[in-house]
Amino acid sequence: MPTAIRLLYKVVFDAIWHFSEDDGWAMASHVALSTLLALFPFLIFGTALGSFLGADQFADTAVHLIFDTWPESIAEPISREVVAVLTIPRGGLLTISVLAAAYFASNGVEALRVSLNRAYRVAETRYWYTTRLASLGFVVVGVLILAVISIALVAAPLAVRKTDDWMPWLSHLYATVADWALVGTIGVLFLGLLASHLLLPAGRRKIADVLPGICLTLLLWGIGAYAFASYLATFANYVSTYAGLASIMIALVFLYIIGAIFIIGAEINAALMKYRVKHLILDRIRGVRKAAVEEASMEDEAIAREQGADVRR
Repeated sequence: MPTAIRLLYKVVFDAIWHFSEDDGWAMASHVALSTLLALFPFLIFGTALGSFLGADQFADTAVHLIFDTWPESIAEPISREVVAVLTIPRGGLLTISVLAAAYFASNGVEALRVSLNRAYRVAETRYWYTTRLASLGFVVVGVLILAVISIALVAAPLAVRKTDDWMPWLSHLYATVADWALVGTIGVLFLGLLASHLLLPAGRRKIADVLPGICLTLLLWGIGAYAFASYLATFANYVSTYAGLASIMIALVFLYIIGAIFIIGAEINAALMKYRVKHLILDRIRGVRKAAVEEASMEDEAIAREQGADVRR
């Protein structure tokens, strides 16, 4: 146990030290501002593409999936403005404004890529246009996933009503799934984090290498959201300080906290890989299994010897 505690101390100290030394707080600010600036362009591009694909409920689905993990005091005014912006009629998909929205939305992905490269202590070796195209691909794939989810959310109730007479169990299943909507949102967030850690930074990592930091990010995200919401409800009075800019300032501070948590998760993964913690655990497990197999083999040999002695008698 003392060895495990010392190893844990080394991992945490190394992650926090590298986070501070490598401008982690400045990168968290960069991620927060880039995310906020990319939010509306992403939703505008997504709404245009979703309407083109027949996902008319894209805006509602995106608002729920994005803002359900935010504190209500932050999400409510922002989501209201988002819905107001997305209900403005626009031209077709291939317009300059929509394509520009896709480009600006990719800036948020680029901020995540740069912060992950620093956290994982790797240098970018790909050409700039390759990384930019990859970021645009992330935006398009994210929009397509949200479009599919929005279509499914519209089609599922219709399918339940149509098949209720001869498949009554389907309505109960749908009601159960609907009650777990927040879990679904967390699941989508988990998959997004997994894709970000595996695909955005330079180099290659396995799923097992990034899972600890992702789980820590989700845990700290929940704790941070609850703590910040409690702070807003108890102490803060941003309205008197920032007036009409209060909701934007609150969102920026919250995204700053989330950006720092996101980078810390990657730093933890990098520290775990540095100290080969996964290999140490696997070696310990293999050692325990080997010892158990050897012990079982010795017991079998002892039983066999006893049975042989009984036969000779």
